[in-house]
Amino acid sequence: MQDLNAVQSLAVWTVLVISLLGIGYAFFIRSQILAQDTGTPKMREVWGFIKTGANAYLSQQFRTISILIVILTFVLAASVFIIPPTTEAVERFGSKEAATLWVAIGRAVAFLMGSLFSYAVGFVGMNVAVEGNVRVAAAARKGYNPALQVAYKSGSVTGMLTVGLGLLGGTLIFMVFGIAAPDALLGFGFGGSLIALFMRVGGGIYTKAADVGADLVGKVEAGIPEDDPRNAAVIADLVGDNVGDCAGMAADVFESFEVTLVSALILGLVLGDAVVGTIGDGAYDLRFIIFPLVLRAIGVVASVIGNLFVTTDERKRNAMAAMNRGFYIAAGLAIAASAAATPVFMVNEATGEVDWRPFFATLSGVVLAIVLDKLTEYFTSTHFSPVKETSKASQTGSATNILSGLALGMESSVWAILVISASIFTSVLIYAGEPAATQFTAILYGVSLTGIGMLLLTGNTISMDSFGPISDNANGIGEMAGLDKNTRNVMDDLDAVGNTTKAVTKGIAIGSAVIAAVALYGSYFTDVNKVLQQMINEGRQGIELLASINVAAPPVFIGLLIGGAVPFLFSALTIRAVSRAAAQIVNEVRRQFRIPGLMEGKVQPDYARAVQISTTAAQKELISLGLIAVMVPIIVGFTLGVEALGGFLAGIILTGQLMAVFQANAGGAWDNAKKYIEEGNFGGKHSEPHKAAVVGDTVGDPLKDTAGPALNPMIKVINLVALIIAPIVVTIEPGSPGVIIAMIICGAALVWAIWQSKRESEALKEIAQAPVSAD
Repeated sequence: MQDLNAVQSLAVWTVLVISLLGIGYAFFIRSQILAQDTGTPKMREVWGFIKTGANAYLSQQFRTISILIVILTFVLAASVFIIPPTTEAVERFGSKEAATLWVAIGRAVAFLMGSLFSYAVGFVGMNVAVEGNVRVAAAARKGYNPALQVAYKSGSVTGMLTVGLGLLGGTLIFMVFGIAAPDALLGFGFGGSLIALFMRVGGGIYTKAADVGADLVGKVEAGIPEDDPRNAAVIADLVGDNVGDCAGMAADVFESFEVTLVSALILGLVLGDAVVGTIGDGAYDLRFIIFPLVLRAIGVVASVIGNLFVTTDERKRNAMAAMNRGFYIAAGLAIAASAAATPVFMVNEATGEVDWRPFFATLSGVVLAIVLDKLTEYFTSTHFSPVKETSKASQTGSATNILSGLALGMESSVWAILVISASIFTSVLIYAGEPAATQFTAILYGVSLTGIGMLLLTGNTISMDSFGPISDNANGIGEMAGLDKNTRNVMDDLDAVGNTTKAVTKGIAIGSAVIAAVALYGSYFTDVNKVLQQMINEGRQGIELLASINVAAPPVFIGLLIGGAVPFLFSALTIRAVSRAAAQIVNEVRRQFRIPGLMEGKVQPDYARAVQISTTAAQKELISLGLIAVMVPIIVGFTLGVEALGGFLAGIILTGQLMAVFQANAGGAWDNAKKYIEEGNFGGKHSEPHKAAVVGDTVGDPLKDTAGPALNPMIKVINLVALIIAPIVVTIEPGSPGVIIAMIICGAALVWAIWQSKRESEALKEIAQAPVSAD
């Protein structure tokens, strides 16, 4: 803070205040929601089942992952003592000893803060969603707009908490560490990404195991409606919407919001060092750090204002148009405010010229978000030909339905990667006139600002995403509580709109994950070169800066191949976990259907058993998949070297993007192909095409809500682990006894993690063998 001018200091304090106001606004909306009516006793009974199951799951999840979080906190702190501190840390804290100690403490504390913030976003977001769903169902009895308001505001709590906490963490770290902030920011980003990975994997397995089991037995075999109270898995399915779609998505976007800010601040510091004097001379142009913080604050304010315009009336009844209106108003305000801020914060003090390039890079991110929004909508909405084609394919059976969805998902992934490539190339064009010495860093800084732009309106994006599962839950409560036809029509419409908003925001989440990963990839080069330059300055011989990575070099190519394979391993393990748990749910629901009086509605199912099966299955995978994400880059880096680790990261970014989009869009298309038939097309409900479409939907469920979304945080966890270990890799002697022993331990941990994930849980077997009871 001591190197900032008066305007910049005022801006940082203003950003801090805005972040706190964003958090305060989230809790203000929460109080408004809690004041709403909770409906009839039957509605509250169903709501109670959902609330108990959701809270129990997240509490159990926190206990499961807390041990790993504590261990990693100490490991991160210890890793700082292996390598010499950066010149920025020494300059900030006065001596090498003080710098090492402060950075060790800062990185550990920042990791804990990122972890707790990410968990808080997921937990509070899920909690408010659970509180909101019954109130949406109750509000639907009054009219369309009251229900829309409660559903959207419930999602807005998560959205505003995401942007508030993300901005608060980044700003506090910069205020304390100043130019040494990147050392601590890595811990902050890693903590948020790791928790998001756990939230996505656990929530995804939970929700899709219940959903697949409930649909296959309830809809296909028994021919009963969705959310029928006789289905023993229906409560687990509704709980899953909250722990998967609400908590998981919130933590996922929070860590993307967080990581894009981290990468922008890291690259902004490097660029600020490079454009003033020579690198490492202690002179910095801090406007490249201040501008991303200002942009984030603008986004928070714009999101709040945009949310005020999300309203409709009983005549129009158009929730999608209302949400789009709020989003585009917020986008317009954010772009205008960013343009107005550029002449204030991006002025070159030496020449007096305004640098508009960061603004244009940010603008390209806003455009990218909108384009990905429309692209995802095209491939997953019932209004366009791809989904209609998949629905039509259901007339000839489930096989042709699945083939059509697979082809659709593969094609959509190609178009998505071309759009993202064009966005990255835009940064190349924007910084084409930059001097050769700083052009590489400037382009990567532009890419990081593209990520900032994509998530500039995170408050609106999360509000729209959470709207989906909240409306879905409300509809389920309405079905189980037997609400009247007019009320159900309101909830059916909101539920249908929610399916579209969920699919669209998934596209933005995946795109932002790739942009963030590319920016982190650039940070990888700059961090490695910082350490190499220090070693050169100390007189070490035979060391060259890492200007590029030679893919033709065998170790690098091996790293590229391994990186490309990791998303497939991750997807395989998560899909297998859903398959195993879904089979248990199917058997459980079948057994309970045979209980005398249950199908006649005289006996209530034992909902707790399905909830227990899903909970146990989800918890089993958390530690093993987390270990895989952490251990693989460590083994590659220390075994093959820093260049091979760079190749590994390139491979994982490419195949991770392709797989994530393919799985998300194929699953979304199968889901909406089923809904298109349920609207009365190709025979309607209970027809043979409908049964085929339900099978396609169940195949797509673990793809779009488990494996695909889990790749987003996985990519960033691995990138951040690589960023943390890269300075150690280039510093220590390869092949030393300590490295060999450490790699043997890491290899054994990796083998155990894969074995643990593949084996069937003993706890699941015990649940399946327990005697069935009925109320």
